[in-house]
Amino acid sequence: MTRLPFAAWMAATQESVEASLAASLPAASGIPARLHGAMRYATLGGGKRVRPLLVHAAGEVSAAETATLSVVACAVELIHAYSLVHDDLPCMDDDVLRRGRPTCHVEYDEATALLVGDSLQTLAFELLARHGLTDPARQLEMIALLAHASGSRGMAGGQAIDLESVGHDLDQPQLELMHALKTGALIRAAVILGALCGQALNPAERDGLDRFAKRIGLLFQVVDDILDCTASTATLGKTAGKDEAADKPTYVSLLGLDAARDYARELREDAMAALAPCGERAARLREVADFICHRQF
Repeated sequence: MTRLPFAAWMAATQESVEASLAASLPAASGIPARLHGAMRYATLGGGKRVRPLLVHAAGEVSAAETATLSVVACAVELIHAYSLVHDDLPCMDDDVLRRGRPTCHVEYDEATALLVGDSLQTLAFELLARHGLTDPARQLEMIALLAHASGSRGMAGGQAIDLESVGHDLDQPQLELMHALKTGALIRAAVILGALCGQALNPAERDGLDRFAKRIGLLFQVVDDILDCTASTATLGKTAGKDEAADKPTYVSLLGLDAARDYARELREDAMAALAPCGERAARLREVADFICHRQF
């Protein structure tokens, strides 16, 4: 079978993810219609879908079925969408723009946005608990992995540290711990969950995927900080420079712009080296890593 070029594969995967999300979300006409409409507003029609891309790319390593990967990719993206809705709230980052549109609480209201996040999170686990997704023992492992990545020892914990760090100086290990939880935990989960959708991997392959996922999680945040410093609001589709304005620590504020770019390249090289045990089956993961590293800088 002819292998699609990366750009074509990415576009086809993004289109498939969008369709799967649209089918998984409640219809906007269903009661309560306002909540369901807001869930679809917050989830559909935007974003690069990096986490679903990682799910599908990791699935190639374990020869996973596309149908299983589609469900898991939706679950991961629903967790990500919920986190964005809550992060944008006035009690958190207080942002008014997301993906080039008004944030959920601006378009609707704060109470609805809070319920949107709650509902997207629970829908993610409903999808993972779907009967027959995979064998029961592995399904439980996947649910536990996504729950851990989303909670106080993962994404939510990283956000808590982020809020506590406003106005404070962090050294690089402290900054990396915060982002390993806030951003990296869900990215790592996307990779490991994708691999779990297929055939069992040997310890070297799984350890390599884990190391890759951790480095990619940090790489994503370093690049995000660089883009937040250098790109315009129109380019980003969100409020540019908001972390610096809020006196939050970033890799650019800690290392400087040039050193942050050098660090991004170092993380990419480390991530690529970690994939060696997986051979050519990890080709898509390498391409996604390059996409994350080289977007817009």
